[in-house]
Amino acid sequence: MKCYIYRSRKQDEMYLYLRERDDFSAVPAELMRYFVNPVFVFELELTPARQLARADVTQVMANLREHGYHLQPQPPREALG
Repeated sequence: MKCYIYRSRKQDEMYLYLRERDDFSAVPAELMRYFVNPVFVFELELTPARQLARADVTQVMANLREHGYHLQPQPPREALG
């Protein structure tokens, strides 16, 4: 399954995976406020065997099939010691 990954200009390390390149029609307006003028990062071929750094590939694939997109939010900030 191909997907297309975009980076938010407003939120560091927030990414949006799309089923179709440049097709944001399935993404809710509330979420799109973080992806005004998104930056295309790259195209990726997903398979169940592929490992992703911060996401479960099977969940990403399911979200793409069911919703047309997958949000990878910012990682939690570590508490300052």
